[in-house]
Amino acid sequence: MSEEVLCGGCSCGEIRYEIAPTNSRLVVCHCTSCQKQSASAYGLTMIVPSAAVSLTSGTPKKWTRTTDSGNLQDTFLCGTCGTRIWHGNQHTDEMLKVRAGALDTPVDVSEAVHIWTNSKLPGIEVPEGAKSFPQNPS
Repeated sequence: MSEEVLCGGCSCGEIRYEIAPTNSRLVVCHCTSCQKQSASAYGLTMIVPSAAVSLTSGTPKKWTRTTDSGNLQDTFLCGTCGTRIWHGNQHTDEMLKVRAGALDTPVDVSEAVHIWTNSKLPGIEVPEGAKSFPQNPS
C-alpha cells in the first residue's frame, strides 16, 4: 500500500495525474506488445483502483488495441508526445494499469510480479523467488 500521493505524467508535461494512497500491485510484463510499446525489454505497470487516479492537467487520447491474449484494451496516451499513461478506461473499469515508468518517483521492482515470461527476451533473468507466470495469471 502506498502511504503517499504518487504523481506522474507524460514526457512533454501536457498530461499530469495523481494516484491517491491505495493498495497497488506492480507488474513487470514481458509480452511482445509491452516490448514494442516501450521499445525496451518489458513494461512496468502499477495496477490501482480507477477511483484512486485523478487527472490534474491535460486530456489523454484513447486508442483501443488487441492484447497478446486476444482481448481488447483501452490505452490512454498523450496526443502530443505519445507517452502511454495507463491502460483501461477510468470511467468503466474498476482497475487501471498505470505505466509505472511515467511516475515522477522511480518504483521499486524488487517484489514485482513477472508475467508473460514465455516472451521474455534472451538474457533477461527473473529474480529468484519472484512470482512469475508464463502468460497472464489465472
